[in-house]
Amino acid sequence: MKDPLPIFSFELFPPKTAEGMRKLKDQVTRLRAVEPRYISVTYGAGGSTRAGTFETVDWLCDQGLVTAPHLTCIGATRAEVRDLLQRYREQGIQRIVALRGDLPSGMGSGAHGDFRYANELVAFIRAEHGDHFHIEVAAYPEVHPQAVSAARDLDNFVRKVEAGADAAITQYFFNADAYFSFVDNCRSRGLEIPIVPGIMPITNFTQLARFSDACGAEIPRWIRRRLEGYGDDIASLRAFGHEIVAGLCQRLLAGGAPGLHFYTMNQANSTLKLWDRLGLSTRT
Repeated sequence: MKDPLPIFSFELFPPKTAEGMRKLKDQVTRLRAVEPRYISVTYGAGGSTRAGTFETVDWLCDQGLVTAPHLTCIGATRAEVRDLLQRYREQGIQRIVALRGDLPSGMGSGAHGDFRYANELVAFIRAEHGDHFHIEVAAYPEVHPQAVSAARDLDNFVRKVEAGADAAITQYFFNADAYFSFVDNCRSRGLEIPIVPGIMPITNFTQLARFSDACGAEIPRWIRRRLEGYGDDIASLRAFGHEIVAGLCQRLLAGGAPGLHFYTMNQANSTLKLWDRLGLSTRT
């Protein structure tokens, strides 16, 4: 059933230092003012940021914010995941972002634990907790970088939905046609869950290029060349990036996207500038 309200949400990552946590709290104070549907918190490869994730999730919950911890399964045992789910349930959490995740560096390819794919994690959550958790999964409009083909990648996504996913958040992208094509392909397979576009504000070209090369998100050549051309002119780069991403968001929402999921990078300014530019509201 179509959600009557737009799904606007923010993603944070757990800080590594006390100073980072202090700064995060300041940013969240600003982000919460616009009343996002929820705030998700990432979980490092193999649970490498587990303590930081718990600290961040605990603080967000204490602030009365709807919180959706990421839960990665690669390298984890069923007992470990069971304990995490129970911890979150006792904390009153009702949303989980269920991901395969990546093996941390230094772990061999055989160290997969009890789960190999995200659909197995989704099925486990459903078997253990029924409908208690609203489960988001990942989607890749431009195809997962490790997928052997677009068709196989779509098959993998179908398996996650059939295992019990309620909604999906996409990897960020800058080509709206890729998103609409992916959604059309999903609908042709009978998948009706909300597929929320992931949005990455553009504030730092070097960082964006590194992230994009790692996750398979394409920066269109003309955008890349413009960003490269700004060099150290950060103000002009950010102004151009804001125009590009705002235009992308406008097209996505006009085309029927059910909401937007902002990868905030723990910085409120760029996300809230987009929010204001787009005139977003969680109430209408």
